[in-house]
Amino acid sequence: MVLTLDYPQKIMDGILRCSRYAFGPNRLHYCGPDANSELLAYIKEGATDPGLEKILSAFNTLYPYLELIAHASGIKDPFDERVVEAYWIGNELLDKVERQALYRNLVEEHELKKKNGLKSFSKLENKIRLHAVPHHSFHVFNVWKGTGNMSTEYNLESLDSCRISWGKVLEVSGPTITVESEPLIQIGDKYILGKAEKKKLTRKLESTEEIEQLKIGDILTFHWSVPCEVISEKQASILKKYTLQNIGFLNQGI
Repeated sequence: MVLTLDYPQKIMDGILRCSRYAFGPNRLHYCGPDANSELLAYIKEGATDPGLEKILSAFNTLYPYLELIAHASGIKDPFDERVVEAYWIGNELLDKVERQALYRNLVEEHELKKKNGLKSFSKLENKIRLHAVPHHSFHVFNVWKGTGNMSTEYNLESLDSCRISWGKVLEVSGPTITVESEPLIQIGDKYILGKAEKKKLTRKLESTEEIEQLKIGDILTFHWSVPCEVISEKQASILKKYTLQNIGFLNQGI
């Protein structure tokens, strides 16, 4: 596998960053093409070429959202790192997506009106009117039938696993990372983030230098229990903001 030097750095970084978040559900065959071994090889090598871009473009839930965010911001490449961050973590690009554009994306690209039915889709329309944005947590908490390879409704465990979680690193012991993280819990028919508790993660990737050199106190994101990247306090605050917003939409049942 050869690193393609023609890629601008922000595109190369965006593709690899996106790969790390996409790996967790892909290895479980929940999202994307049956190309997990290839995806893993790219991540391990830190390599970017058109083959990796082709794999990620075949994620039929992920890629239309990236295209939507990029187009709304006038960014040519959906794998620009700013776009990738907007979808998985959250940033100012999400506010540039107009409500009508999100509506069209859900109808035309994700075909949710056809897949989920008019009654279910009408609830999504209400959430769009209340300024929902195309953040990963919006899809997790508010699109009940998976548009990837899962067709069943999520339960509490899968909702918590599928959202992008974050936690402060407490201990690193070989492949095992212990973090303190707020789990998703259910009280009656409502969901909230519970009190922070310890969670053990197993390193599944020979990953980026920052993951290999984790320090106590670092904030680590994870997806389907796979460590993704170290983020800042500010990024964690933004991720929590969008997560809570979309849990709120879910609880309103609108």
